[in-house]
Amino acid sequence: MIHFVLLIACAVAIYLSCEWFVNAVEWLGRRMKVGTVAVGTVLAAVGTALPESVVTFVAVAFGDTPEQRDIGVGAAMGGPLALATVAYGVIGWSLLASRRARQPGGTQDWGDLDKLAKDQTWFVAVFVVKVALGLVAFAIKPWLGLLFFAVYAVYAVREMRQKDADDAEDELEPLKLQRRRATPATWAVVAQTLGALAVIFAASKLFVVQLDTVGPMLGLSATLTALLLAPIATELPEIMNAVIWVRQGKTKLALANVSGSMMIQATVPSGFGLLFTPWRLDAPLLIAGGVTLLAVVYLLVTLRSGRLSVRRLSVAAAFYALFAVALVPVFT
Repeated sequence: MIHFVLLIACAVAIYLSCEWFVNAVEWLGRRMKVGTVAVGTVLAAVGTALPESVVTFVAVAFGDTPEQRDIGVGAAMGGPLALATVAYGVIGWSLLASRRARQPGGTQDWGDLDKLAKDQTWFVAVFVVKVALGLVAFAIKPWLGLLFFAVYAVYAVREMRQKDADDAEDELEPLKLQRRRATPATWAVVAQTLGALAVIFAASKLFVVQLDTVGPMLGLSATLTALLLAPIATELPEIMNAVIWVRQGKTKLALANVSGSMMIQATVPSGFGLLFTPWRLDAPLLIAGGVTLLAVVYLLVTLRSGRLSVRRLSVAAAFYALFAVALVPVFT
């Protein structure tokens, strides 16, 4: 029972620390004079993905056994899967449950859907190359990891330079560390951002450890736990950020955070994996890659056709269930 209690406690700690994080990162974006969307695609995404990327780097670069290095490769494939399916689905569910799901006039303000579609196109291009490299072996393959870092650097610079379509700035809630100040001090913004990230990192790692124990209690093997539950656990901060922004009526920030997190998960952990491992994908990881592409293509078609809706966004989570079903033949 203690493991289930710790799971709930960690989830609550992650949610509360994400409240502090999104509050601080919006002020950080204002201080850095970047566009609102860049706050989600770069600042928030890098902040929540950085701890996971460090863990992946440690696993692939300093793992003592091939199994430990495989954990890093699995994380590089599982992260984008969870984001493309569960994270987008949770945004849809949150909108369905929120009183702010519809703006005056009966329509949902999604922000710039063309930009979201372009972000997903970037992701598909990178992800296809990433999966293809897992099927082949050649001499210079490890050095291609540097190319993945370069792709993310180009993406991040482009995002940081992009300004909002409208010049109006969203009204920000007071910084939680300085509630009585209309404009908080820079040191307080940085301190709150780093402090919240530290709590998110610690609580997320403890959450994953508890899942490793709870999985077998539920009848799941260690491998299935790693494939099915661990990706959701590692992407929990991004999912929590999305829920919080939807609750605040900032759907475009929630969508931007997920799309930006997908880009960093498709490049930085993969770059580490290519540099330090053979980067050969087995059947479960190839299934994860295939389902991820299906989910993103579904989203792209929906965006390009102009038919994005709360219910269609919610359907994205069904692709994660498809992944679970597809694993059945592999483990039987």
